[in-house]
Amino acid sequence: MGDWIRERLAERPGWMNALLLFCAFMSFVYLPWDFFVKSVALDEEVWFGIRFHGWLAKLLELPHWFVYGAGTLGFWHMRRWMWPWASLYTAQVALGFFVWPLLYVGGFGSWLLAAVGGGLFGALAWALWQARGRFERTRPPLRERYGDWALVTGASSGIGAAFARAFAREGVSCVLTARREDRLRELAEELESRHGVKTRVVAADLAAPGGAEELVRSVADLEISILVNNAGVGGAGPFARRDPAWLRNMVELNCTTPVVLTRALLPAMLERRRGAVVFVGSVAGSQPLPLHSLYSATKSFDNLLGEALWAELRGTGVDSLSLLPGPTETEFQAIANELPHAGEPAEQVVENALAALGRQPSVISGWLNWLRANAAFRLTPRSVLAIAAKQVFEKMVPENLR
Repeated sequence: MGDWIRERLAERPGWMNALLLFCAFMSFVYLPWDFFVKSVALDEEVWFGIRFHGWLAKLLELPHWFVYGAGTLGFWHMRRWMWPWASLYTAQVALGFFVWPLLYVGGFGSWLLAAVGGGLFGALAWALWQARGRFERTRPPLRERYGDWALVTGASSGIGAAFARAFAREGVSCVLTARREDRLRELAEELESRHGVKTRVVAADLAAPGGAEELVRSVADLEISILVNNAGVGGAGPFARRDPAWLRNMVELNCTTPVVLTRALLPAMLERRRGAVVFVGSVAGSQPLPLHSLYSATKSFDNLLGEALWAELRGTGVDSLSLLPGPTETEFQAIANELPHAGEPAEQVVENALAALGRQPSVISGWLNWLRANAAFRLTPRSVLAIAAKQVFEKMVPENLR
């Protein structure tokens, strides 16, 4: 644990680590106490150097809480959006430190306090403005980082196809596998013509007995350096009305196949001391999901396996990531018998995954999905969570399948 913390702190200079710790203190200690414990009569907030009291102060604590929570996340992960917002917010603090003593202290001392406070935070705002490059660090090319070949399951459409295109853009050759060979060959031709990479098409039913093992044999001559366990299936409706064979196939495809493929390909990655495994889970795996009960259970399996391997593989040169997308613009909704609803583009999901790969154990794609998953899982009783999820999904499933 200590080594991991030191590695993360080494990603930014000491003064920025101090800001990270301050933001964390404000987010998890001071502001919760200020909001929930301090009485309204004693409450006071300052914005732009102007003091606010009572219920207005309570209300203005919420944007402060948001800012410091975003600062904690932004500094920890060195997010791009921290520039210029961290600098601009700190400039607002500098203005407040300049204005406040002039309004409420008076005398010569007020000018001294204004100059010192405003000057210190003004210098900090300038330092954050100059630190743009730290928030816009580019990751090493995937081929340089991991190797020449990626294996993407479920590559015929959606997130799988988006992964393959992202790899090809960075010069990584791709093994494309799914059941629909015609779709795979169209994608292979696109990748070869546009990006000059090699491809191999393996049409396979990974839910069938021995399907995953056959896929492993078909790539035995290649050094697979990136494995994307993306193939999966979902189906909305009551568990008791589902065909038992269909339920078994879901478990085989969503759970057994990633286990077989990862176990088969991981030892060679460890021997080469570089590689990556991505498990495409789901935010659905963060909670019980009535009318999608088995699907959410299988995705919970994928989420936890990827996160556990992240910790297990640290220091080996091999990265593991659990990707947790929410609703996505793919064929999933139609195949899973859901009514159409808005989703995130598959390309954005993949971009978020590649930005997180090697930096964290898992990533929830999309701010709203992150809020839903964390608010639901961490703050809501499991009984309430399950009942609420059922009510939500009843509106997303055709009436004849409820």
